[in-house]
Amino acid sequence: MPKDKSASHARVLAAAREEFLTYGFEKASMRRVGERCGLTAAGLYRHCRDKADLFDLLVAPAIRQLNTWMEDHLARYLTAVREDGALQWQDSWIDMMREVVYPNVEDYYLLLTCSSGTKYESFLHDLTQAAQERTLQYLPVLREKGLAVREISPSELHLLFSAYVTALFEPVIHRYPLDESMRCLETVEAFFLPGWKTLFGF
Repeated sequence: MPKDKSASHARVLAAAREEFLTYGFEKASMRRVGERCGLTAAGLYRHCRDKADLFDLLVAPAIRQLNTWMEDHLARYLTAVREDGALQWQDSWIDMMREVVYPNVEDYYLLLTCSSGTKYESFLHDLTQAAQERTLQYLPVLREKGLAVREISPSELHLLFSAYVTALFEPVIHRYPLDESMRCLETVEAFFLPGWKTLFGF
């Protein structure tokens, strides 16, 4: 992308972010986005197909980061158990919040609070479902290695992950200051991690 178009694209994204944060996706106006960044409608549509595409440009990188961390997280555990036989507890979603979410917290706030009407509006539910499915794949591996994994149904696991994910992201949704958010993560860690370890036989 040429330098001048790169600068223009950055202005479009900044204007779109401000518009979506102010009005949410459903009430956001492409006309106002154009006005905010000084572009005509034709100029704006050189940067995106439509309003949904513009919202996607803002939040898709954050989702990719989160998915990459989750895939790496599961891979680290599976590799440790299958290849190394190292059955120690490693990282957790608390680390994901610290390493991925909070360095880009405004992207996740936008995703969680302004996405009604987009394909992302059920993001937390979808995240919970993905975590449940990944974990159900992981539990048999732990049992094969002799860990005392408790029997748990998919519905029970969904309940636990729903509570966990909600607790993790509530400070983001309510825009807690960073220091308070970190204290909340410590509290969630102290409350949930002993339970997860017991459940998984660590």
